[in-house]
Amino acid sequence: MMVRPDEWLGYCLNVHPTQSFAEVRAALLGPVRELKRRLAPDRPFGVGLRMSAEALAHPDAAGEIKAIFAAEGFAAYTMNGFPYGRFHGAPVKEAVYEPDWSSRARLNYSLGLAELMAALVPEGAMATISTVPGGYAERVGHKPEEIAEVLLRAAAHLVRLERRTGRRIALAVEPEPSCLMETVADAVAFFRAHLLTDGAARRLAALADISPAEAAQALPRHLGLCLDVCHMAVGFEDAGEAVAALRAAGIAIHKLQLSAALRIDHMDARSRSRLAAFQDEIYLHQVVARTADGGLRSHLDLPQALALGEASDGEAWHIHFHVPLFADLAPPLGSTRDVLEQVLALHRAEPLSSHLEVETYTWDVLPPEVHPEGIAGGPIDIIDGIERELRWAHRQLS
Repeated sequence: MMVRPDEWLGYCLNVHPTQSFAEVRAALLGPVRELKRRLAPDRPFGVGLRMSAEALAHPDAAGEIKAIFAAEGFAAYTMNGFPYGRFHGAPVKEAVYEPDWSSRARLNYSLGLAELMAALVPEGAMATISTVPGGYAERVGHKPEEIAEVLLRAAAHLVRLERRTGRRIALAVEPEPSCLMETVADAVAFFRAHLLTDGAARRLAALADISPAEAAQALPRHLGLCLDVCHMAVGFEDAGEAVAALRAAGIAIHKLQLSAALRIDHMDARSRSRLAAFQDEIYLHQVVARTADGGLRSHLDLPQALALGEASDGEAWHIHFHVPLFADLAPPLGSTRDVLEQVLALHRAEPLSSHLEVETYTWDVLPPEVHPEGIAGGPIDIIDGIERELRWAHRQLS
């Protein structure tokens, strides 16, 4: 949906299986078509695409998707280029960060997505691609320079792509717990040290055959952030401070993902019992705990955090488990929707991004016990849930 001129609001197709091209087609002609009928029957409906590397390899992916979009009244504006492989029906966990940004495979995949998006958006328009924030910290923490070099190679391709097609594609790294760039502060530090420097401008100039001055302007046009509000909230980051830091550093928020994390304000035996239902074998659910002394400590996944038992009593936990934006969870469960509301208030005062996307991909692992108390009086249809999220977000933005 278009909220204001040139401001898109959609939802991310990673909520549906999109491993094969047939699955992408089925998502577009099934749930996306139905949601457009409900929400924007007479207007273009912005679609947050997601395609695996397998789906992208389809012989005429761009042509077929372009035809579907034209026939259905869909509008392309953003792509989730974070998961490279399978994202549904099988364990993902740390594999979601592979391949990382030091690899040729990640570069080629991302540039393939960029070429696709350039074929879908009109001349003069911008499209965004959210992506892995470097990679899994344990595996890439020792090679930030390598990652910066590959990102600069990506930026050079995007410069040439804009010159060739008249379409600007922006790559938006998405800070996430356990990654090289876990927080907005980490991203600011990385950009300042490796991407928004005179040396980076000279390197991009050489790669893209432009002047250093042109390269300095091109860097923030083509490289920036995807601000996932769930991820920011998991790290107990202050929304106002994070946005101010990005603006001060000259880092564009190319994409804003509207999402909320699971939270517990006071851990105890009852909280642990309720949280046990949120463990699953598919996704990684990182936990950041605020301890009694005000410090933060991180756990890679929910089972490891729960294994602490009584040692965690009294802590406040933010858990990387995306919960529906409209859900009022029964205590002791809660969500970080208040952080999202703060971000949207900042956006209303001074727009943060023109590309907004609801990203609650956890419907298929959401515990059944949540439904009666927090959502709809019973198990909810995913399409109904997405409709309610988009209507909630649209009200907040309007």
